[in-house]
Amino acid sequence: MRNADITRKTGETDIRLSLSPDRLSMSETGGIDTGIGFLDHMLTLFAAHGHFGLALKCSGDLEVDAHHTVEDVGIALGQAFKSALGDCRGITRYGHSILPMDEALVMAAVDVSGRPHLTFDVNVTAEKVGTMDAALIEEFFLGFTRAGGVNLHIKQLGGRNAHHIFEAVFKAFGRVMSQAAAPDTRLAGEIPSTKGVI
Repeated sequence: MRNADITRKTGETDIRLSLSPDRLSMSETGGIDTGIGFLDHMLTLFAAHGHFGLALKCSGDLEVDAHHTVEDVGIALGQAFKSALGDCRGITRYGHSILPMDEALVMAAVDVSGRPHLTFDVNVTAEKVGTMDAALIEEFFLGFTRAGGVNLHIKQLGGRNAHHIFEAVFKAFGRVMSQAAAPDTRLAGEIPSTKGVI
């Protein structure tokens, strides 16, 4: 079982995060508490649909706003994936998903390449989802891709309801990361790159 434990403390946030990419059951929960209800909900969906073990506690400066908490949780999750996958020996590396959620439809694709990049093509007109600024969702993914060294594309293909759209985003995110992190038995422990390194 691959695991990573991350502790990240700054003047703005204090985060403790544990990740296992190899959990099998959707019913297991490790407890997710960021102080932001909507973000907790999205991360729970991510973990459940990616079949990840995820435990997370974040104390952030929410009296300022949610920005630092959301971004730093993304950074910590990216660090955890990078740590858990190590040199990426034997992983599938790529993942893709087209995921419906009621009227919403989202496409996601990832390459665990070591080269951070985010394309986030999501058009939500609502200013807030729950109590959180909707614009912070992109900040979460920027933090994740930069810290995790992954190339992630998320594109909204349809949808009107902001909650549905972001549910589809996080479920698809979970699925593509699960695919990419999964062992590829054909590689027999090789690094999945013609360069020999990721």
